[in-house]
Amino acid sequence: MKQFFPILFLVIFLGILISANIYLTRRFTFYFDLKSSRYLYLTFASVTVFMIAGIMVFSNAASGFANLAYSAASIFMGFMLYLLLAVLAVHLLSVFVQLQPKILGTASLALAVLVTTLGIWNAMYKRVTRVDIPVKGLKKEVKIMHLSDIHIGHFWGPKTLQKIVDKTNQENPDVVFITGDLFDGKIRLNKASIEPLKKLSAPVYFVEGNHDGYSGAKEVKAKLREIGVNVLENEVTHFGELQIIGLNHMRADHPNGGNPERPTIQSTLSQLNIFDGPPTVLLHHSPDGVEYANRHGVDLYLAGHTHNGQLFPVNLLIPLFYKYNKGLFNYKGTHIYVSQGAGAFGPPMRVGTISEMPLLTLKPE
Repeated sequence: MKQFFPILFLVIFLGILISANIYLTRRFTFYFDLKSSRYLYLTFASVTVFMIAGIMVFSNAASGFANLAYSAASIFMGFMLYLLLAVLAVHLLSVFVQLQPKILGTASLALAVLVTTLGIWNAMYKRVTRVDIPVKGLKKEVKIMHLSDIHIGHFWGPKTLQKIVDKTNQENPDVVFITGDLFDGKIRLNKASIEPLKKLSAPVYFVEGNHDGYSGAKEVKAKLREIGVNVLENEVTHFGELQIIGLNHMRADHPNGGNPERPTIQSTLSQLNIFDGPPTVLLHHSPDGVEYANRHGVDLYLAGHTHNGQLFPVNLLIPLFYKYNKGLFNYKGTHIYVSQGAGAFGPPMRVGTISEMPLLTLKPE
């Protein structure tokens, strides 16, 4: 049955796209009293094909043309989502308020442009989120800047990273943890893109994310090591009182069998030399396998990956896929903090979510 899930998903996805195109065409034909819908059908269909092709074909390409195509396709994707929602909202409003069709059409377009513009601005604005976390066995406060999902690539580059570094240094943390997805493709996969990290005033520890893997995890890690970042690959290290476990991006376990040769959080933690007693922080890109972390005495699990859905209304659905989707949680004494991420993937927009930089102060319990 599982082998049919991708086909089912594709059929549903295409059905939604086709229905949306038909709906938008009919509404704008009505709004602007067009003689024929043919060119509108062609326009919306062309934009849809361009969005899908641009993101799928050019996401990991490094040329200037690829960057332009991917950027335009991503922005169009966000705009088209909010154009559809704007038309739906205006359509609903027209049931209660009688307005001229041209006013309704113009209002729909203006609302979509406004939300898209504000969404791009919101994604660019990085907010420091301050959270206190009590930790057993800790003797002295530790300030952690938790960075995740920066996504250096088609939209964000060294200038964005420099702003993140400046904000981090202003908070004067004791240590910086980066939980993956530093890169988003090969377009800016070079040493110059991460040079700002050298200016961080605190030690930096990094674990890979899935997008670092797509970009080339070995190359990403090599460049980070060159500038003095501590790259952790399924290993245990120490910083002050803290015992730090850094894991590569992997699944929690093997449900329904799976491939027993592929490492999981469950199997990897069992093979590591983890000491009982020291306050322990686990770094992993996605908030998976928390129960296994708890069994090994982890006090704080830091992750990202979810983006909290990034865009409305996806942020309303993300709890269905991730039990731990944003912010602070507690599982049987193990604290979990899931960052919404400092960057964005796909559309360079955030609507209903924020680009956050969690500043976590660990306090003796």
